[in-house]
Amino acid sequence: MAKKRKRRLKKSVKIALGVIAFLISAVVIWSIEYHLGIQAVDKNGKTIEVTIEEGDSYSSLGSFFKEQKLIRSELFYKIYVRTHHLNELVPGVYKLSQTMDVATILTTLSNQNKEFATITFREGLNIRQMASIVEEKLNVKADEFISVASNKEYLQEWINQYWFLTEDILNTEIYYPLEGYLFPDTYHIENGSSAKKIIDDMLVNTEKRLEPYKDKLENNGYSIHELITMSSILELEVAATSDRNGVVSVFYNRLESGMPLGADATTYYAEKLELHERDLYQTELDACNAYNTRCSTMVGLPVGPICNPGIESIQATLNPTASNYLYYVADNQGKTYFAATYREHNNIINDLKAKGLFERWN
Repeated sequence: MAKKRKRRLKKSVKIALGVIAFLISAVVIWSIEYHLGIQAVDKNGKTIEVTIEEGDSYSSLGSFFKEQKLIRSELFYKIYVRTHHLNELVPGVYKLSQTMDVATILTTLSNQNKEFATITFREGLNIRQMASIVEEKLNVKADEFISVASNKEYLQEWINQYWFLTEDILNTEIYYPLEGYLFPDTYHIENGSSAKKIIDDMLVNTEKRLEPYKDKLENNGYSIHELITMSSILELEVAATSDRNGVVSVFYNRLESGMPLGADATTYYAEKLELHERDLYQTELDACNAYNTRCSTMVGLPVGPICNPGIESIQATLNPTASNYLYYVADNQGKTYFAATYREHNNIINDLKAKGLFERWN
């Protein structure tokens, strides 16, 4: 009996040692495969431009990277992501190479990557203001940015490339041809980028943002240029998003009835002043030029946009409220009041003045 127990014990020990050896071998083999699986796909691989969108995550990008042959294994990529502390994923356009291992790819996409500057342009900025921000954040002078944005050769190239740019922007009375077409957004721009490259990236984004509205922009009683121009005035004239559909209906009604738009924001732009930089002089309000809609003989839209409008102003321009309004006025609380006649409009203004709420009138 003792001998049998010894034999069974020896057999159990052998089995246990065999299992342990197998597990060790499996771990070693898995470790080797994992190590290889997170290495670069190709030592002489190609470079691929990748756009990371808001809402993307490191894990969700695994299948895309595998499809683009940027990683060897989606499984090992995801294991790496789960087992390493990664900095925030930064949306933007990146150049990733098949020569990069997983660690390098992930570092490139995080805010550890110092090769990109993050720049935010808010809605309603004009091209001069954008150029100043570019100069502050990147090694590109404001004057150079404006000069490139006005370069005739580049303008023709962009007109040929983008459906929303037309020959209208070449009108010699326009101050800055790309005004209105550089979409306000947050951009992740590679350090060392030229002014041309920055503008190219912005126009690519503009196309993406306008694409859902392409049909309405192209099949309208007004040209794309006129609609963007109207949107730019709306952006500066109205603070409250909820009031924009009503205010733009005033614009349409005035245009159709042959009345001047009478928007102060166009006068500021005509004088190359920042909005509300100071009170306008009467001579400036009366000056007739291609932008000033306060001039009594100026009927219709300005020659071009007066700022770069956001998507909400563009949406409102394409979807005006049906009305007979010809006047609007905003109080100092941001509320907008509408009127169909000048008498009604004037009564509203007098009432606001009496209540200490008068801001300005249009």
